[in-house]
Amino acid sequence: MKTAVIKTGGKQYIIHDGQIVRVEKLVAKPGDTIKLDTLMIYDGEAVAIGQPTISTAVTAKVSSHGLDEKIHVVKFKSKVRYRRNRGHRQQYTDIKIDKI
Repeated sequence: MKTAVIKTGGKQYIIHDGQIVRVEKLVAKPGDTIKLDTLMIYDGEAVAIGQPTISTAVTAKVSSHGLDEKIHVVKFKSKVRYRRNRGHRQQYTDIKIDKI
């Protein structure tokens, strides 16, 4: 089984064939096929490392988009009546790895 390291949304992910990965939101419609920046590929015997990327790209199909769970950010300073509550829901894209 091939394993690869891809980079998208400022983060790196270790992936395998057929895996579903949740990444930062991508500008693509569900059902679209996309190519991802590949940093490294391991096929069980040999390792190919890019400088900075490998020309053979990983192809993936966009499954869906959505919003993650809400994160509450609270700021508080004692004795000065300073309190702030903020919430944030990060957007994500689920992709299915087709081919490495």
